[in-house]
Amino acid sequence: MLIGHYAVGLIAKRAEPRINLGTLVLAAMFADFAWCVFMFFGLEHVQLKSGMGAGNYLCATNIAMSHSLLMDAVWATLLASAYLLWRHYPRGALVIFLVVLSHWLLGFVSHRPDMPIAPGMHTYVGLGLWKSIPATLLVEGGFWCLAIILYVRATRSKSLPGTFVFWSGIILLTSVWFSNIAGPPPQNPKTAPFASLIVFSLTVAWAYWVNRFRAARPAFA
Repeated sequence: MLIGHYAVGLIAKRAEPRINLGTLVLAAMFADFAWCVFMFFGLEHVQLKSGMGAGNYLCATNIAMSHSLLMDAVWATLLASAYLLWRHYPRGALVIFLVVLSHWLLGFVSHRPDMPIAPGMHTYVGLGLWKSIPATLLVEGGFWCLAIILYVRATRSKSLPGTFVFWSGIILLTSVWFSNIAGPPPQNPKTAPFASLIVFSLTVAWAYWVNRFRAARPAFA
């Protein structure tokens, strides 16, 4: 799942307006950032096969350090603890914990049965939503649209450039997502983690930027 994770960040911003949207998006995508790093160092591995759509060409052979339920709970605890020490805001730390942990749940829904429970365990789960493009468009796309509606209703743009920045990012993310679920595999698998890290970093920067240009509406202030 891709935009489903960003959707969690948008919804969490509505639930807890005090947390920066960029921080929430970083929390939602933290497991994928970890995956990029572990791939660089050869600690995790994926195989890319032929076919259209990530649900068909992506085979995660070893992602336990970044995407297992146990390790996602560890990453969630560490990130929430860091936020608590930084902001001294327990409710915000709890939201960060839940947002990080949501990555595994959404991965469980979208991945084929390759989502690990814990490093060293040979139990893998997954409902395989991404194997069906129509189902993905309906479920993940619907979740994305709902998150956008909730976020827009809870916030207002401070300026015209703010509106442009927000919607241009939404359009770009949607395009990248559709390419993932319906497009071919990367031409050079070795550069995939690096390219992914760039995209993830840019979208987190975009979320921090958007947060500067949008304010909570009175009902959510």
